Amino acid sequence: MTTPTSNTVPAADSRALGLAHYAARGVLEHVLARHGITFQQQIALRAAVSADVPQTPDALVAQVRDSVKADPDDIRATLDELLAKGLLVADGAHLRPTAAGRELIPAVSAETAPITARIWGGVPAEDLAAAGRVLALVKDRANAELAALTTPR
Repeated sequence: MTTPTSNTVPAADSRALGLAHYAARGVLEHVLARHGITFQQQIALRAAVSADVPQTPDALVAQVRDSVKADPDDIRATLDELLAKGLLVADGAHLRPTAAGRELIPAVSAETAPITARIWGGVPAEDLAAAGRVLALVKDRANAELAALTTPR
């Protein structure tokens, strides 16, 4: 593997961010496919598993939408898929992860951990800190622009 030099690395921009995102997501989706779930299902299941209390479907839709900016109807379909797979269960007006759902998230994390270590390994801490600051700023600005675009006038 070659490491790009400062002369060969383009400045960070939306394209570079997108390419990095989709490369990393491709790795994760490959692992998720072996477990029989999709990226969006994993995002929704992780939200349910990490919640302190069972969530309503609307609360899970809002959390997933905040993460992946997906259409609420698509997210509701994702929740239905997780219910059908037995990874979530209805508990009155709430959804909670089943034992299988709770086990799946750490299983995927354990499987991706060595890959993640290879991807991020050797990147200097100061570069990671700078990238983190830039990504947080880009996310905040993009969220503000999206809110402006989707707010009725």
